[in-house]
Amino acid sequence: MNAPLIGARIERKEDYRFLTGAGQYTDDVTLANQSYAAFVRSPHAHAKIKSVRPDRAKKAPGVLAIYTGQDLSKLGGLPCGWLITDLNGQPMKEPPHPSLAQGKVRYVGDQVAIVIAETEAQARDAAELVEVDYEVLPAVVDGAKARAKGAPQLHDIAPDNTCYVWALGDKAACGAAFAKAAHVTKLEFINNRLIPNAMEPRVANGSYSRADDAYTLYVANQNPHVERLLMTAFVMGLPEHKVRVVAGDVGGGFGSKIYLYAEDVAVTWASRQLGRPVKWTSDRSEAFLSDAHGRDHHTVAELALDKDGKFLGMRVKTTANVGAYLSTFASCVPTILYATLLAGQYKTPVIHCEVTAVFTNTVPVDAYRGAGRPEATYVVERLVETAAREMKLDPAEIRRRNFITEFPYQTPVALQYDTGNYSATLEAARKLADVAGFAARRKASEAKGRLRGLGYAAYIEACGIAPSAVAGSLGARAGLFEAGEVRVHPTGSVTVFTGSHSHGQGHETTFAQVVADRLGMPIENVDIVHGDTSKILFGMGTYGSRSIAVGGTAIVKALDKIVAKGKKIAAHLMEAAEADIEFDRGVYRVKGTDKKKLFGEVAFAAYVPHNYPHDKLEPGLNENAFYDPSNFTFPAGTYVCEVEVDPETGKVAIDKFTAVDDFGKIINPMIVEGQVHGGLTQGIGQALTEGARYSDEGQLMTGSFMDYCLPRADDVPSYQVDTRETPCTHNPLGVKGCGEAGAIGAPAALINAITDALGVKDIPMPATPQVVWNALRKN
Repeated sequence: MNAPLIGARIERKEDYRFLTGAGQYTDDVTLANQSYAAFVRSPHAHAKIKSVRPDRAKKAPGVLAIYTGQDLSKLGGLPCGWLITDLNGQPMKEPPHPSLAQGKVRYVGDQVAIVIAETEAQARDAAELVEVDYEVLPAVVDGAKARAKGAPQLHDIAPDNTCYVWALGDKAACGAAFAKAAHVTKLEFINNRLIPNAMEPRVANGSYSRADDAYTLYVANQNPHVERLLMTAFVMGLPEHKVRVVAGDVGGGFGSKIYLYAEDVAVTWASRQLGRPVKWTSDRSEAFLSDAHGRDHHTVAELALDKDGKFLGMRVKTTANVGAYLSTFASCVPTILYATLLAGQYKTPVIHCEVTAVFTNTVPVDAYRGAGRPEATYVVERLVETAAREMKLDPAEIRRRNFITEFPYQTPVALQYDTGNYSATLEAARKLADVAGFAARRKASEAKGRLRGLGYAAYIEACGIAPSAVAGSLGARAGLFEAGEVRVHPTGSVTVFTGSHSHGQGHETTFAQVVADRLGMPIENVDIVHGDTSKILFGMGTYGSRSIAVGGTAIVKALDKIVAKGKKIAAHLMEAAEADIEFDRGVYRVKGTDKKKLFGEVAFAAYVPHNYPHDKLEPGLNENAFYDPSNFTFPAGTYVCEVEVDPETGKVAIDKFTAVDDFGKIINPMIVEGQVHGGLTQGIGQALTEGARYSDEGQLMTGSFMDYCLPRADDVPSYQVDTRETPCTHNPLGVKGCGEAGAIGAPAALINAITDALGVKDIPMPATPQVVWNALRKN
C-alpha cells in the first residue's frame, strides 16, 4: 500500500508546465482569422456623451469595425449577483450597467466604444482617432461625501447616490450595553482602496460559429460557469448550451477575475457581427482603470467593556464606496461578508452594524482577497488592541478573557461557529514570536535611536462560501454548491472534472492527493480538469477559500459512489456478499479472510461486463456529485507582528512576523504555507505601501506602478508560520480553507505594531514613511 498522501508535502504537479513556459493562458489562444479589439475609454470621471464620431478611425489601416453603446443598446446590463434589502424593506438601488456607455460616462476608464482591427496595434492606434464630444460634469469620489447635499448625482435611480442602508444586529440591546459600560473605545478610520494587480492582466477572446449558431469565449476568469450564466441569462439572452466559456491557465485573480466584465460581453457580441473571433488583451494601464478595485470603507467603531475588560457590545457604522456601478458581488462584500464576522473570536454578547453603500465616480469595487473579512478583522482587532492599551491590560490577556471557548457557538451576527481553539493559536504564536523577549529587543532598539512595537491580530473568517439556503435567504441570486466528476478508466487511472477553478492555488496537486490517497494509487495516475464549461458539470468556481472545502468535498462524494459500485463488482469477483466487502486506500477485502482485489483490477472488471451481473449493474466506473455545505467553515488564527521604526525617516521595518493558523485538516502543508506567505505579503502591502487615490475631479492618481506601490521582497521579513488543527465538523475532509487568511489578519497586526512603536492611537493605511514621519511630529 502506498504511503498516505493526505498531509504530504508534495511538489505541485502543475509547476513543471508553468516553469517551462508550457502554460496555456488566454492570450496564448489565437484562433483562425483572429481579429483584435481596443476600447475607447472615458478620460472624464463624469460626463454626458454628446456624440461619438468614429469616421476617421474607420479609415485607419486594418480597421474592421467600430461599435458604440448605441449598437449594443438591445443587450441587457451587467448584473449584480446578490440582492441586498434596505432597512426600509426595499431592494437596493440597482442602476443599469451597460457594456458600452450609453448617454453618460461615470468613471475614468468607462468603456465608450470598441474598435476591431487586423492587429492589436492597429486597433489601439485607431481607438485614439475616435472623437467623443463630452459635456463634463462635477464628480464625487469620496464615499463619505457622496450623500452630502449638492453632491453630483450618478444615477437617476439613486438620487442621493445611496445604493442601500443595511443593518445587522440588535440596536436597542447594543445601546443598553454601552449605557452600562465602564469603558468605551472608539476609532474612526478608512480601510484603503486597493487595486488587485494580478500577474496576468485580463484577456477575452470571443468566437462565433455560424455552423451551429454557438459562441465560445476564452477568458481569464475564476468561475467560467457563472460567467456563462450571467452573460447568457441576463445580458445576451442566449441559451446556455449555445455558449461555451473556457478559462485555461489563469495568472492570479485575487477576486478580480470572478466577475462578468463589459469587455467579455463586447468581444463575444462583436464576434457574431463581424463573423470573426475578436480578442482583447488588457495592458497594465487599462487594468488599473478597469479591473474591479477592493476595500474602500470609512468606519466609525466602538467597543464597550466592563471594568475587567470583558466585552459588552460593539457598534459599527460603515460607509462602503461601491464605485460607479454595482459589480457582480459588490453588494454582499460590505454586508454579508463583513458584518457577520464582527464577532471575531470573541463572545461579545451584542453587536450592531449599519452599512451605507454609495455610488461614486470611481472604478466599481468588489471582492478582493478576503472580501469583507479583512475589513471586519481590521475593525475588531484595532478596537481590541486599542482597548487593551487604554485599560492598561496586556493585549494577549484581554483576548484570553473574551475568547469563545465552547462550540458550537452562535454569534449575535447570524453565524454559528462549529469548532475552534483560539487559545491554542494565540499561545503558539506568542511562543514562536518570542513575545517574552520583546522587552529586551525594544531596549536594544532604543539604544540605536529606533522605536520598536509589537501588535497582535486574532482573526476569523467564514469560508467555503455557502450553503445555498443560507446564502439565498441573505440575497444570493444563485446557488453556491460545487460539482465533481470522477472518471475511472479501464486501466485504473483517473480523470477528475471539477467546477472549482485553479489560478495559482495548486488544485491539480491537492485534488489529486485526495483522490490518489482514497483510491490507493500514485498521484501521477490522477489528472484534474477544470475551466471548460463544455467538459465540466455546472460549478460555481473559486473564491472565498472554498475550493477544497466545497469542491474537494464534491469530489469525495463522487469517490464514495465509485467505491460503493466497486464493492458490488468486487463482491461478485470474490464470490462474497457485498456487505462483507471492505475498502481501504485501493484494496477491496472480504472481512475476516485473505481474499482481496486491488482497485485497478476492479476498475478493469467494470469495463468487462461479463465479469459481473451486468443485468443488475451497468458497465463503467464513472460517477459525479454535487455538494452544498450545511455551514460555512471558520479558519482562524493569531498573528504577531514586530516592527522597528526609524524616527528620522519614518521608515518601518518588519523585524518579525509570526502566523499560527487553524485551517482544519491540511492536505498539502507546502501549498498551504505558500498561500499564507502570499496572503501575508498582500496584507502587508495594504498596511504599508498600497492605496488607490483619486483627485477631486475623479482622475486616478495611482494609475501605474510608478505611483501605486506593491510590496517588494525587501519590504517583508522571513515569515514564521505554523498551524494548529481543529477539523471542520461538517465536511468529510475536515478542511476549512487557507487562501485568504494572510490578507485578513496581516493589516491589523502590522498597524497594531506600528501604533505601539509610535505610542499613537491610530495611523492611516498605508503607513508610508511620510505618514509615519508626520504622525511622530504630531505626537
